[in-house]
Amino acid sequence: MQPTPHDERLIKALAHAIVVHPRATLKELAEAAGVSKATLHRFCGTRDNLVAMLEQHGERVLNQVIDNAAQASAEPQAAIRHLIGEHLKHREMLVFLMFQYRPDTLLGDSEDRRWLAYTRAMDAFFLRAQQAGVLRIDISAAVFTEMFLSMIYGMVDAERRGRAASANSAQALEQLFLSGARASS
Repeated sequence: MQPTPHDERLIKALAHAIVVHPRATLKELAEAAGVSKATLHRFCGTRDNLVAMLEQHGERVLNQVIDNAAQASAEPQAAIRHLIGEHLKHREMLVFLMFQYRPDTLLGDSEDRRWLAYTRAMDAFFLRAQQAGVLRIDISAAVFTEMFLSMIYGMVDAERRGRAASANSAQALEQLFLSGARASS
């Protein structure tokens, strides 16, 4: 089920609140999100349900990012640009997912198999970019996925902490990912 625009705003506010106030009660999360405790209770019931709802929404968002980027048909450099933009549209969700991350999340041997479709789609995208001659072939597609995701998540965390301006994030990510950090001569 697709969340309504109101639900989407509430989900973003709750994702932000749970990151900023990790030990907050449901009442405190409701206040931080700008809703009543009763509204939040009707929305999710318990804190555990809230976390599960946010994780499920995060899964939908990441899969939508892949779909919206139209990676299979786009020219690889334009698709990378679009992929960066699509990820950055969902900063709150990325920060929440990073906050929830556990080192075994992407091992694929538990309930966290939900992320496999996303990582496989990213791997397939980078493989297509390599086959098209846009990306170097001496680095595996899986490593490109890991590097790309690390950069995206690192940038949204830097924005959250005030170390990066969100206005420049997309351009910085594109330049570093596609051109590296070497100064032009």
